[in-house]
Amino acid sequence: MRDNRGMRLSARVDYALRAAVELAAAHAGGAAGAMIAPVTAEQLAERQGIPPKFLESILLQLRRGGVVTAQRGPEGGYRLARPATEISLAEIIRVIDGPLANVRGQRPEDLGYHGSAAALQDVWIALRANERLILESVTIEDVVTGELPERVRDLVADPQAWV
Repeated sequence: MRDNRGMRLSARVDYALRAAVELAAAHAGGAAGAMIAPVTAEQLAERQGIPPKFLESILLQLRRGGVVTAQRGPEGGYRLARPATEISLAEIIRVIDGPLANVRGQRPEDLGYHGSAAALQDVWIALRANERLILESVTIEDVVTGELPERVRDLVADPQAWV
């Protein structure tokens, strides 16, 4: 029997990535240097089907992590803190969930495997390196435009990636 669980991303990470992409898309049409109206949490929640209360706490984390800025008041809302070309998926994942790859809540290099299991540490470190290779290379802008890096397109083109 095949295990279809694969890589796991929390709902918080999924929602944070979708909100960041939505913010980038909302501001993609503006002229360089132009002040674009911020997007409200309600608009983000509605556009992406995210529970509004859950999204509020995610946006707070993203603001504290320097990914978004918030503007209060009747014209308030959220914007990306930097251009979408400068924000990687990895950065957002780290802001929301911490380090990319961990085992039982520990970084792979901090694990103490012994004897015949010692090579597992190398496997976890290689897995983290591979995750980083993809997630650091893909920016929010890449997702908005659909112009993903060649390495990502090559992986997606493999039919086995979809199984």
